[in-house]
Amino acid sequence: MRKCELVEKCPFFGDKMKNMPAGAELMKKHYCLSDNSNCARYMVLKALGREKVPPDLFPNQRERAQQIIQEERKSGV
Repeated sequence: MRKCELVEKCPFFGDKMKNMPAGAELMKKHYCLSDNSNCARYMVLKALGREKVPPDLFPNQRERAQQIIQEERKSGV
């Protein structure tokens, strides 16, 4: 997969990771610059829209992302 089209605008790296640049770069390399389909934030964004992505959702929280998506779809029925 290619570089995530949202990597430059992702609020997670501007807000949550600004004081941890080394950790942020590792996460970007893994989740943003290789296969963004593994990014929990990207999963929620694509399934539900940008406004449904919790600010505290980390890219590696796939299970939480799946739970958010399931709960939102159930409540939307």
